[in-house]
Amino acid sequence: QVQLVESGGGLVQAGGSLRLSCAASGRSVSSRAMGWFRQAPGKEREFVAAINWSGRSTDYADSVKGRFTISRDNAKNTVFLQMNSLKPEDTAVFYCAAAPGGSNTRRSTMYDYWGQGTQVTVSS
Repeated sequence: QVQLVESGGGLVQAGGSLRLSCAASGRSVSSRAMGWFRQAPGKEREFVAAINWSGRSTDYADSVKGRFTISRDNAKNTVFLQMNSLKPEDTAVFYCAAAPGGSNTRRSTMYDYWGQGTQVTVSS
């Protein structure tokens, strides 16, 4: 079993930055692709970013490309999401997820472990 715990969310003004962390425990996630998803009130969960097992391959939703950066530290079993130039439309609960395979994917159904989420609120 893998447990994922997100942290780093909070309230920030538009244009500000936050860094989310996702700490994995129970088993190593170093061979797994990891992803970040988000869900805004009244909307479906959507893909934000993904990273392959080595960190050499990343993928981003168009809405966050150029503003968000996903990274990982396999020695610490942790994945990060650096979010810059935040906009009010980024307000959502952000979830970390782990996939069984090493290749990154946008499909939420390909992830088998999920964290509880961390709230990000961007004020205008």
